[in-house]
Amino acid sequence: MPNIRHTPAAPTHTLALAAGERIEAHRHDNHQIVYAGSGVLAVTTDAGTWFAPGTRAIWVPAGTVHAHRAHGHLDLHTLGLPVGDNPLRLDAPTVLAVSPLLRELILAYTRDPTDPSPARRRMRAVLLDQLRASPHEPVQLPTPTDPRLAAVCALLHTDPADPSTLAGFGARTHTGERTLSRLFRSEFGMTFPQWRTQLRLYHALKMLADDLPVTAVAHRCGWSSTSAFIDVFRRAYGYTPGTHNRRGQRPPAGPTGARPTGA
Repeated sequence: MPNIRHTPAAPTHTLALAAGERIEAHRHDNHQIVYAGSGVLAVTTDAGTWFAPGTRAIWVPAGTVHAHRAHGHLDLHTLGLPVGDNPLRLDAPTVLAVSPLLRELILAYTRDPTDPSPARRRMRAVLLDQLRASPHEPVQLPTPTDPRLAAVCALLHTDPADPSTLAGFGARTHTGERTLSRLFRSEFGMTFPQWRTQLRLYHALKMLADDLPVTAVAHRCGWSSTSAFIDVFRRAYGYTPGTHNRRGQRPPAGPTGARPTGA
């Protein structure tokens, strides 16, 4: 990631980003929690992309070079934590489940970062307790390093509905099926079907954020039927794709005209 910006203190604030808007590569000396009150947030590092709708938040450890991208109108909430304050004891980006209570705590705590009141300090303590209790979610698309694996991943990113088997992709990329199967496990820690499901869910979230109908999303992402897509999506995120863009609708975050310069 070239032109890396260094913002020592990870800000605690809210920020409105338009669909497709980016916050380019940067790093903080503090840890950070990032949460999408609306839209879908994608956080990318050299290691991969983590993505989160409104039922997920992303933990970004101190020093991690990362970039943000908004899918749909993004109501972005960021919470900075001192480098010595690591309630999750995590040293790599991680997606966290967000309960209704944790969601409201994040929204309230980031709304007025200058508030020095004892009530806000108590809110922060409860927020950290809720973070410690949040389950970790395997919602990541790792970046492939082996060029053979990268070639297969690129084909499916271009067309997530491609129904080819791993053997079929191997024939198109001149790589044996067993070799590709081994690479998926060794580099990504998952099987090819598991990775393809993650890829399809990622593309589905982006399409839903752009207001595509559920049936069209199911077709474009390769599910055999709309009902099959709804079932996989609900098991992954805890709600149906038809309700995706109705979740967490609130007034735009941050002051009018706020720009993404310090996330």
